[in-house]
Amino acid sequence: MKNINQLWSLIGLLFITFSGYAGEVITFTPKAGDRTYEIRQALEKASKNDLTVVFEKGEYLFKPDLAYEQECFVTNHENGVKRIAFHFNGFKNLTIKGNGSDFIFHGQMMPFRFDNCENVKVEGFQIDWDIPFSFQAEIIEVNEEEGWRIVKPFTDGFSWKLKGQRIVFPEIDEFSFSCLGSSLPFDPVTKNISHGAHDQTSIPTKVERLSNGNLKIYEKQKYFAPVGSILHSKGKKGENRYAPAFHMINSKDLHFDNTVVHHAIGMGYLAEKCENVSIINSGVYLKEGTNRVVSSLADATHFCNVKGDILVENCRFENMLDDGTNVHGTYVVVDEVVDDHTVRVKLAHFQQTGFEFTEKGDEIWFIHAPSPSRKGVSTVAKVEYINSTFSNITFDEKLPAELKAGDLLENKTYNPVFTMRGCVIQNHRARNIVLKSPLKTVIENNKLSSMMSSILFRGESFYWYESGAVKDVLIQNNEFTNCANAGKEHAVMWITPRLGKDYSTTEDYDHGIKFINNTIRTFDARIVRADRAADLLIKGNKIYQTTELTPLFPDRAQFEFDNCSRVEVSNNTYEGDERLGFKADEKSKKTLKIKNNSGIKNSTKFSQK
Repeated sequence: MKNINQLWSLIGLLFITFSGYAGEVITFTPKAGDRTYEIRQALEKASKNDLTVVFEKGEYLFKPDLAYEQECFVTNHENGVKRIAFHFNGFKNLTIKGNGSDFIFHGQMMPFRFDNCENVKVEGFQIDWDIPFSFQAEIIEVNEEEGWRIVKPFTDGFSWKLKGQRIVFPEIDEFSFSCLGSSLPFDPVTKNISHGAHDQTSIPTKVERLSNGNLKIYEKQKYFAPVGSILHSKGKKGENRYAPAFHMINSKDLHFDNTVVHHAIGMGYLAEKCENVSIINSGVYLKEGTNRVVSSLADATHFCNVKGDILVENCRFENMLDDGTNVHGTYVVVDEVVDDHTVRVKLAHFQQTGFEFTEKGDEIWFIHAPSPSRKGVSTVAKVEYINSTFSNITFDEKLPAELKAGDLLENKTYNPVFTMRGCVIQNHRARNIVLKSPLKTVIENNKLSSMMSSILFRGESFYWYESGAVKDVLIQNNEFTNCANAGKEHAVMWITPRLGKDYSTTEDYDHGIKFINNTIRTFDARIVRADRAADLLIKGNKIYQTTELTPLFPDRAQFEFDNCSRVEVSNNTYEGDERLGFKADEKSKKTLKIKNNSGIKNSTKFSQK
């Protein structure tokens, strides 16, 4: 009787465990060896509606040999055939529960791709690689005049060889980068970017192995990494963005909770042409105790033409080689006006090809050079994709009479309401947060430290062609610490549209930015630098000078305005060495208000108002 009661108790426990899941449940248990094909087969046989995939806690290894293979267009990455461990296409009501598991990848792989999926919940696991796509070496000696450096390469956990007179890495599955490429030094103790560092592209003329195992690298450079730093290389541009850890495309209602990316051979999380994405209690950062200095090879998070709501909350982004987040749309260039209703457009950046800019029913803005302003809106009736670069777009309404080759189109429909709160972003290359959505944007209660500008606004009508101008941004109650510590000039917040010669007007671009009630601890001078901004409020911020880092540009103005309209700087306080407070051009001065600030030196050109 006792055994029967125990049996019924066990059955009841199992019922309680699985009754919480709707639909089909697939459970995997940890065991040795490559799990790619086994899991692929199970998922290919599973229902695409109401599926729960459960991983019992443990380690799972994934290799590319038997992975699903697909030709993929991946924005801001290299296009081509990708080996995908978890390929979800057309799934609805999908839940993936990792229970704290470690997913270890080997070689060139895209861990997760969600294509045309809806209502996806992903939680509870870490992504890492057994061998990173990196070369690391300690700088032992430098001779700038003769153009060489001696380094002690990392061997434990890294894959590289000296072939002939060049370093080959990572030597995984017959793949290796063509050169050291993009390189950056890190502090060996803090694992932050070395103070005053510059990006550099490393293509040595020759490399010699010394008798003690160190390497002597011959290469003339403008910037040499400091002795004692850890120099990290990731290959050159065009080779080093294979795929994000999580790729979301043409999908809706995606939710990530407690998912961590320790390494990725591209971005951490990438969403393009999606609707409603949330990433909470998650991160992109190094595994505790590792000897690595880099997590993802590109942005921690990236959102391209996402509509609905994006929430990034209580996350940690560290040691990636690009931005903490970048939120933007896409400009396409008018190639030819075909008829009264149809225009041919092209994708102009080499890492945008294949991107589906629009679909029937979308509203599109027209932007006529030389003005960068959005002038009119039309609704898409039909799209004909000619190839990966060109497409014909037919509109319900007649095209504007002034539309011409070289003008831009921007997708009005695919823009998000964006919120980032409670996050820590530090110890990485580039910017903490890049913002380019015209809808409501809130950045609050974050702890931020950056190599370049912490907050960047940069719509681009050339090169990256990332739209667009913001309209309603609130940046409040954040802590900024020693931001803009790279060797080039930046600012804690930098508003700087990059519009090129075709749009070289002084017309207002970004609007409605409120930078209020933040705490800024800085070693340098620049706080806010703004170009072509209107209705900019800088109020109630507390600024403190720090002393642990040497100032790089101490003579710059704390607040600098070019071609701006209706700027107010009020009720801010500063404690530290005297700095030049303000610098502004004639247009900005006309409507600039400076009042009730404490400790900030007013230029003689300005008076309290």
